[in-house]
Amino acid sequence: MGKRSVRPDGSVAIEGKNANGEGSIFQRKDGRWVGSVILAGDRRKDVYGKTRQDVAAKRLALLRAKAENVPVPQEKTAVAAFLAGWLEHTARPRVRRSTYTGYEVVIRRHLTPQLGTLRLARLTPVDLSRCYATLQNGGLAARTVRLCHAVLHRALADAARWGLVARNVAELVDPPRSSHLEPRVLTIEEARQLMDAAKSDRLEALYVLALLSGLRAGELLGLRWADVDLDRGELTVRQQLQRAKGEWITSEPKTARGRRTLGLPARAVAALRRRRTHQTEERLAAGPAWQDTDLIFTTAIGTPIERGNILRRSFWPLLEQAGLPRIRFHDLRHTAATILLADGENVKAVQERLGHAAAAMTLDVYGHVLPGFQRAVAERLDRLFGS
Repeated sequence: MGKRSVRPDGSVAIEGKNANGEGSIFQRKDGRWVGSVILAGDRRKDVYGKTRQDVAAKRLALLRAKAENVPVPQEKTAVAAFLAGWLEHTARPRVRRSTYTGYEVVIRRHLTPQLGTLRLARLTPVDLSRCYATLQNGGLAARTVRLCHAVLHRALADAARWGLVARNVAELVDPPRSSHLEPRVLTIEEARQLMDAAKSDRLEALYVLALLSGLRAGELLGLRWADVDLDRGELTVRQQLQRAKGEWITSEPKTARGRRTLGLPARAVAALRRRRTHQTEERLAAGPAWQDTDLIFTTAIGTPIERGNILRRSFWPLLEQAGLPRIRFHDLRHTAATILLADGENVKAVQERLGHAAAAMTLDVYGHVLPGFQRAVAERLDRLFGS
């Protein structure tokens, strides 16, 4: 460790080379250890600790922050202040706007009220476990608590990389498990009932496409007439439409698989042609009030449609009219995939139609609703090899 010597003020200096580039570290006469670093502008920063190891770790964090040009770690920095800075200066430039909005909501509503006053450098796994338990006991869904954990994990990973904390304590905590919500999948007959009921609805094509293409709600609402070729019977997913903080946001698909071209069955093409005719009539009726967005599914004046309005004014009334139970709009996507797989469609083809990143994801989501798969495999092997 080096030779010890007593300074005039009574502190103990350790001579010789320090390990791992620690630099000048010494023990005061009161027993505390002290280390220092020269920061930008020849500003000296001292760190204190009960042990030499504590000071060495804090000093190394300072050196890392200096080298990577990130904020200098402060013992008194609160979690709230760190998350606010991380959100604005780190998350905002590198994530989608809709993702940033989701992070902001999670931090403002859940993480800051629970952890905001704690010191970042002293955050422990116990603090996180208590936070998650409190959120869940307060009625927050397990899925939302897991989202809180994901955001915090990402922020603390950056803090650890910058040397603001010694470790990412989120790695030591298991978030609550999400309860698996079984989708309510419509049968082929029920799907026909819904499409028949939708013939009198101005958004008929929305439901027909949802059931026959498996597109997500955001992808359907983001569809433009420029994205469809009715003569060729094709549709290309190029964007999705979402509402965030009162603004409409369009974004490209997150993955290459998300940008895809689908073949359209005749029923979908016919519904889209009717939608185009009806929208032309709405445009003429609206006159100067019409807003040309090129979107296929719009209000009567051409603006995007709120999802809540679709559910309350169209979707749920149609389900009741068709004699069907109330389901989520997303269950129409599940229905499209399940019907295709149950009818023997190739998993790879269904994966590409849904825009999943891999076929394994398709099987993971829909395998449990197809109990006949393994029986069919066994029968196929019997035909190949005999009994």
